Amino acid sequence: MKFLVLNGVNLNLTGKRERGVYGSETLDSINRELEADCQKAGHEVEFFQSNLEGELCTKLQEADGKYDGIVLNAGAFTHYSYAIRDAIAAISVPVVEVHMSNVYKREEFRHKSVLTEVCKGEILGFGKNSYLLALRSFTL
Repeated sequence: MKFLVLNGVNLNLTGKRERGVYGSETLDSINRELEADCQKAGHEVEFFQSNLEGELCTKLQEADGKYDGIVLNAGAFTHYSYAIRDAIAAISVPVVEVHMSNVYKREEFRHKSVLTEVCKGEILGFGKNSYLLALRSFTL
């Protein structure tokens, strides 16, 4: 199987910002762990991060028919990006929404996702392991 892990706005700062929420590991370090886990299981994985909403939409559109599943941590775009929502709805590849923190224990504005209803599922609150759980959900 082949997967795409998409990370949105500010996730390039993982390990540097709000360490109490997101931990001290960098996004590159997390990606290497995910890649090793996928390789061990005989799967392929690619990674993409952007702070630009349109780039994430383009990557989602290009993913159709190319991947078996997408793991998406859209960051703050989760709460207001109807463009990303529509891109997910337009493709046939299943998408699992991921958040490292438990958004329901955070600020009220983080409690609403405009993406969830067009995603296969949502995994949150397990730190970097949220990504791993999402990837594994495709092989269950």
